[in-house]
Amino acid sequence: MSIRRLFDIPHQALVKFPNEAMFVTKYNGEWKKTSTKEFVSLGNKVSRGLLKLGIKPGDKIALITTASRTEWAVMDLGISQIGAVSVPVYPSISSEDYNYIFNNAEVKYCFLSDKDLYEKVAAIKQEVSTLQGVFSFDEIQGVPNWMEVVDMGADDANQGEVEDISSTINPEDLATIIYTSGTTGKPKGVMLTHQNIVSNVLASDHRIPRRRGIDYREVKVLSFLPICHIFERMLFYLFQFNGFAIYFAESIEKMGDNIKEVQPHYMSVVPRLLEKVYDKIYDKGTSAGGVKSKIFLWALGVNRRKKQISRPSGFSEVLADKLVFKKWREGLGGNIITLVSGSAALSSRLNYLFQNAGIPILEGYGLTETSPVISVNSFERMKVGTVGHPLDNLDVKIQADGEITVKGPSVFKGYFKNEQMTSEAFTQDGYFKTGDIGHIDEEGFLHITDRKKEMFKTSGGKYIAPQVIENLAKASKFIEQIMVVGEGEKMPCAFVQPDFNFVRSWAERKGYKLGDTPREMAQSPELKARIEKEIDYLNTKLGNWEQIKKIQITPEVWSIEDGQLTPTLKLKRKAIKERYMDLYRAMYGEEKA
Repeated sequence: MSIRRLFDIPHQALVKFPNEAMFVTKYNGEWKKTSTKEFVSLGNKVSRGLLKLGIKPGDKIALITTASRTEWAVMDLGISQIGAVSVPVYPSISSEDYNYIFNNAEVKYCFLSDKDLYEKVAAIKQEVSTLQGVFSFDEIQGVPNWMEVVDMGADDANQGEVEDISSTINPEDLATIIYTSGTTGKPKGVMLTHQNIVSNVLASDHRIPRRRGIDYREVKVLSFLPICHIFERMLFYLFQFNGFAIYFAESIEKMGDNIKEVQPHYMSVVPRLLEKVYDKIYDKGTSAGGVKSKIFLWALGVNRRKKQISRPSGFSEVLADKLVFKKWREGLGGNIITLVSGSAALSSRLNYLFQNAGIPILEGYGLTETSPVISVNSFERMKVGTVGHPLDNLDVKIQADGEITVKGPSVFKGYFKNEQMTSEAFTQDGYFKTGDIGHIDEEGFLHITDRKKEMFKTSGGKYIAPQVIENLAKASKFIEQIMVVGEGEKMPCAFVQPDFNFVRSWAERKGYKLGDTPREMAQSPELKARIEKEIDYLNTKLGNWEQIKKIQITPEVWSIEDGQLTPTLKLKRKAIKERYMDLYRAMYGEEKA
């Protein structure tokens, strides 16, 4: 059976890789397994139920969940195999964005996870003329439950209709519209076909390492990134394609517990999570005191002296691994084959650190518009500081100005209801413009320099690549987030959001009275002076024109909810600058508006 449409993946898995635990979600404190057979059966029931609700090929159905769960997967299958189009939506976006997306996509039905999300959708329901009904996965008083649709499809009398429709669905047909949160403006509806995502799954499959001698039914994946994001969603299909068991984490807060319970072989991560994991490890190691802290710091030094990725060799490396790094691996469950990192640039420092601690990381690169993977490292061909070789079925071309462009089967169909924006997204010869600057080295590895739109010129005509500087700065224990500014100004400056938890412990050790809240701590001259020392050290690694001349401490934690970060933890630069305009003026002078 060839894989041509998304729903072909679970149907093939049922034949080739049946698993008693295809999907596993925790309900009321217990992990509940759904087998491949049960999953396909539920998907068919949903398809039959949706047809009875009057859903036709091309109709749009929104899916929203606070945490990924089996019900989302079932709905995704049921929707796709009758030619309807899924519209996955981030749970954390504003009501205004919900309103825009539902109306723009002309959503007919919405399936969501919980009461909080229901209240968000209910608030805009009357403003969406196409919306005929909302169903919830949780039991909510007075709200139709998704099992009503499953029960409607319990009678298989119209299964023939499901199969007839499925047989007419082409790989080029629209499968999903993913609205990118973006860092500015209204969300853009990225149209992805079955072929777009399937081709990316198949081309990425051989880049994922396997462990010899382990049966596919024993392999566990822990999924915690938002499944509405194409990075996690493509991996969701790829792991289905291999018959692996996918465990859905309860939340980021419960990740530690879930890792211990599941002991996963694979996890996808974003760099910010790895930074937080390392910070937690470092804090624990250095606060242990006495001999334990000395051993921890000695082992870190041994790790950092290694100039390339390799297994422990020699007395010092073997001892450091046994005393320290073995515990790191056990903290991640003890079975990790690899972590797959995407969404943003991972610092080489952290990459080497984890790799040489025996925790392999495969860093890749892509966009929603490319379904998403453009390139990714593999165990056979890896170079830290790069995002690997482009996939074999893609043609990557670096334009004269350094912009990365790409052509191939996983490049999207266009932006929904926006032909002008679609046209502007491609070169005249049909390459998609990623908006990223980079180059391909002599060994074929792709390097990302910065976002084209985020690079800026100072008034002296010098280009600044803020992401590069920001990634270096976040190596500091004091800096949680940083945003470099200075477009059209005579010098770069930066907003800094400290790691307030670390600052508290630092202040306690030093005997400083900084206050209890972020706002109080941000006003501390001692804290500002200490972070300025960190920036002075950073500046020694930068060219004269790149050096940060002034900083301002922001008085709160940047978050998705408050609008400073996207759902994938990228900086919303315009929003951050507008929010802290008073601090911007303080750096550049009152005459600046």
